[in-house]
Amino acid sequence: MTDYNKLYTPGVLEEGLVNTVVEIPRGSMLKVEYNREKGTFELDRVEPEIFAKPTNYGFIPGTLDDDGDELDTLILCPEALPLGVVVEARVIGVLNFEDDGDMDHKVICVPADDRDSGNAIQTLEDLPERWKQKIEYHFNTYKDLKKPGTTKVLGYGDAAEAKKIIEECVERFGKES
Repeated sequence: MTDYNKLYTPGVLEEGLVNTVVEIPRGSMLKVEYNREKGTFELDRVEPEIFAKPTNYGFIPGTLDDDGDELDTLILCPEALPLGVVVEARVIGVLNFEDDGDMDHKVICVPADDRDSGNAIQTLEDLPERWKQKIEYHFNTYKDLKKPGTTKVLGYGDAAEAKKIIEECVERFGKES
């Protein structure tokens, strides 16, 4: 059993850094979720191949979003990251997202030390417009075969907005635990 919420802090928010735990590697069709009561990763479902994750997907330990789960992250990295890996990441923005009527934010981040790109991605503006379109399309449609119309992308926010959301989620986690 690994309780990431006890092993790791959310990160050094003043410096724009978070710790994020990988739940779903980029390209995976497997919807894996962390069960904080058991400290385990569990397969929730197998998604249709057309809805494979377009980016690595994870969560920030010590946070709780409006949907009752840890705050989600989209981790931009040129390769799929293995399940359970912890990444120190730089926050560059947030995808504001609604799922079944609940806010379900996705903090967008990059590895804090990306020597391959020379840390080229610093803000959302550094991302290609096509990347944003693919992410919006994915999150607007990935439940359409089972529950059409239950997800809605509400736009992007910058790193300052993401930090505010992270702080709110850290506070909510503190009240719940």
